[in-house]
Amino acid sequence: MKKTVRFVVGINIREGKYDAFEAIARAMAEGTSQEEGAVAYEFFVSADKKRARLYEEYRDASAAFAHLSGPVVTELVPQALAVADVGSFEVYGEPGPDATAVLSTFGAGAFAPLGGE
Repeated sequence: MKKTVRFVVGINIREGKYDAFEAIARAMAEGTSQEEGAVAYEFFVSADKKRARLYEEYRDASAAFAHLSGPVVTELVPQALAVADVGSFEVYGEPGPDATAVLSTFGAGAFAPLGGE
């Protein structure tokens, strides 16, 4: 069974805050690209620039927790939350107890692996 951990975050961008959101999102993506164990970290935005989705994938629970306790989350996420709101947060895989504790502060719902490739 795969050990990867994935997050899908639904984001609602506040009115008139898209430019600020975009700058923060780019900084978050750049920071995450430097993290060992980060497999994917991609933002997608709706045509009206009011909603975004963030797809994240980490090698394993240890890499997911390293991200959640690193500067992208501790420094940049608070900036992002000043211009956007988390509408949904889903976790796929087994993030482990440390990451689960952090994820619960964001209201994340977890989905455990059932099988497949």
